[in-house]
Amino acid sequence: MASNPATRPPEITLRGILLGCFITLLFTAANLYLGLKVGLTIATSIPAAVISMALLRNFKNSNIFENNIVQTIASAAGTLSAIGYVLPGLVMVGWWSGFSFWMTFAICAIGGLLGVLFSVPLRRALVTGSDLPYPEGVAAAAVLKVGSETAAGAEESKVGLRVIIAGSLASAFYSAVAATQVATAEITKWFRVGPAGTGVDASMSFALIGAGHLVGLTVGLAIFWGLVLGFGIITPLLTYLAGTPEAAEYIWAHQVRFFGAGVIGVAALWTLATLIVPIFRGLKESLAASRARKAGNELLAIEEQDLPVAALGFGLIVLIVPLALVLYEFLIAGPLVTLAWPLVALGIVYVLVAGAIVAAVCGYMAGLIGASNSPVSGLGILGVVGAGLMLAILVQPHIPAGALQHLVAFALFLTALIFSTATISNDNLQDLKTGQLVGATPWKQQVALVIGVIAGSLVIPVALNLLNKAYGFAPLEGTAPPAPLAAPQATLISTLARGVLGAGLDWPVIGAGVAVGIALILIDALLGKLGWRRVPPLAVGLGIYLPMGATLPVVVGAIIGRLYEAQTKTEVAARNGVLLASGFIVGDGLFGVALAGLIVATGSGTPLALVGEGFATPAIFVGLALFGALLAYLYRWVSRISARL
Repeated sequence: MASNPATRPPEITLRGILLGCFITLLFTAANLYLGLKVGLTIATSIPAAVISMALLRNFKNSNIFENNIVQTIASAAGTLSAIGYVLPGLVMVGWWSGFSFWMTFAICAIGGLLGVLFSVPLRRALVTGSDLPYPEGVAAAAVLKVGSETAAGAEESKVGLRVIIAGSLASAFYSAVAATQVATAEITKWFRVGPAGTGVDASMSFALIGAGHLVGLTVGLAIFWGLVLGFGIITPLLTYLAGTPEAAEYIWAHQVRFFGAGVIGVAALWTLATLIVPIFRGLKESLAASRARKAGNELLAIEEQDLPVAALGFGLIVLIVPLALVLYEFLIAGPLVTLAWPLVALGIVYVLVAGAIVAAVCGYMAGLIGASNSPVSGLGILGVVGAGLMLAILVQPHIPAGALQHLVAFALFLTALIFSTATISNDNLQDLKTGQLVGATPWKQQVALVIGVIAGSLVIPVALNLLNKAYGFAPLEGTAPPAPLAAPQATLISTLARGVLGAGLDWPVIGAGVAVGIALILIDALLGKLGWRRVPPLAVGLGIYLPMGATLPVVVGAIIGRLYEAQTKTEVAARNGVLLASGFIVGDGLFGVALAGLIVATGSGTPLALVGEGFATPAIFVGLALFGALLAYLYRWVSRISARL
């Protein structure tokens, strides 16, 4: 029998919605900055749950269901920040100069809402009707239960909030000192090794240390092996063969990165291929269970009530209208205007079909390995290749002269819509698993997911525009701004779009990367059979593709996280370590956004600088000492306060 609604405490409340939206502002901006800086984003469920419990505990009638709604809103919004993996590509290919608020909002909102709609019917298949572990969903549920049901949990929630704030303040403080140039933020050196050349790049970023702690030692070590391949073998080899050791930086940027792209591409395809059978099996079991329930006329409990199928169908029909309008608006702004309506129809079909597929794939991947570790970027690669091939075959022979750039931009535009769907689906089922474990009402949580999508979609265009004006993005051709955001995922995806549609790619180098990727897949499978630590090929590819300054701190953070957990050996300490790492990311990200605003307001690239370039060498030693001291103190402090809980 269904639970009595009259006896259940309220789940969706105005204060819960407002708190969820406030947390959204913080985590979406911070996650977006991290994604544009290094190509990684984090799941925000656990820190959002801790903040919610610590603040709502001041109200006597707060409850676990209300806290669950808060983390759901914040988590859904925060995950949309991964749109930074695609959308800057429109600036990089020269089609956009900035990010129109309403166009960017529409891409995020339409794609995100499609992700919610597509993931609702997957809940029974992949959440209640499967044995997928959902590591982050289970962890978030454990945090909610501990924090809401026990006095010890209440104290842990208060401590957890202190840990997040301390990590954020320390991270923002170091970023501020680095902005004054008294302490350095990055040490870069390209050099000769006999007849070859390579480089070393080490950045002192709390956000990247935190990201390493969160991704774990297995992924961290895989990235390390990518660094060894990229900077220790491939770059020296190519500079030696070219006879230009002094051009190591150029060769890494124009050849080695595409080698890494080949590894990433084949690893993403392999990961997705391994999920096809489990996804279809789960959907089949879900349909069978649904038919059995209907045949038995069972009354669904509140804890099993999803949004009605009719509401999903109506929502899908309603979304087609703004989808058509936004596609048409994009197409009439260039030479493809003569093919606008046929391309609108083609785009709608591609977004709906590809969106439904990626929703299922992402939901399964999140359940299997967690939203943070899910290779959702691989779906961006497949999405842009699929869109590019479709347009190359069906449209390119019929486009007017000079329309190739617009066609490339349209491929990226479609990919951005699909990617919004993918990221939300990647997160939604994780949140619904948390809801299942705490006994929440699914349809109310699905409404919260919709609110989260809208909230995140309102934040992203503002943050993207601010970051673009302050730092900018390096164009695929032409002169880059002085200190552009790397946006590594967007660079790769936009380069693939141009390549598929005829602008040309270095296929031999990419092919060599594919071959190495296949070898890594085989090695990883063998290690798994032997029961040894695995080496995820996708993470190795990221180690090759991303700059060392963006990946070496992740490796260091993964090692620090493992050493910390080995020393503390308690679940409380492990949870607080996760919160400290999350605080690192929030503080660094929010300061980066704030500094961007200051750069735009003052017109200076270094508005906080107190010293000049002559202080560069002392700044290295100041930075190393301050960075190391802060890290050591914070981890020791968290270990001590965790031991008292």
